[in-house]
Amino acid sequence: MSGTGPVEPGEGTRREAEDEPSTALPARPPGRAARLYARRRRAVLAAAATAALLTGAGLLYATRPEGPEPPPTPPPPSPSQVVDIRYVGLRAGQPAGRSHSFAFEVLLSVASGPPVTTTRLSQPYAGITLASAPRTPFRTAPGSARKIVITMRVTECGKVPKDAALPFLDVTLRNTHAMEDHSYILGPRYARDLSHVLQVACSNDFG
Repeated sequence: MSGTGPVEPGEGTRREAEDEPSTALPARPPGRAARLYARRRRAVLAAAATAALLTGAGLLYATRPEGPEPPPTPPPPSPSQVVDIRYVGLRAGQPAGRSHSFAFEVLLSVASGPPVTTTRLSQPYAGITLASAPRTPFRTAPGSARKIVITMRVTECGKVPKDAALPFLDVTLRNTHAMEDHSYILGPRYARDLSHVLQVACSNDFG
């Protein structure tokens, strides 16, 4: 045959080339140093994981709540809840005969809580002025009582009652929690004594 194409290999040539054993070298098994490195690396990773786990457990233990939270501290009581004012009586040595001024004593006590300051003492009748000893403001400690002398002076008999049936004192109290205006009824004995001194002071007007 004639032509210019490539020359085909002869019969058996390709098979012989394919059947020829490969001369490539097999992969070398890892050496002793590589095996030691891999083993050590696994040990280091395992130790690091264990340390991280222990650290997390320690933090959880250290920050765990030690028990139920205590209840919040209640606010201190309002002053009127812990203050009591009790009538003691007319002060000894009242002026004889007709007098437009008179004095009596009350006992102010504070049961508990923070100290209470009395900032104002007054009474409801327009024709009477009031002064106290000690003068306001004054402080009373919890668990204690203070005797207060109250002096009243009649300035206008036409504006005072002939019979003070239910008289009271207006008091302004303050502690660290609140400031309050409160009225204290001092009882029937105070009502009788006040009615008597007012009748004496204003006997002509009431006659």
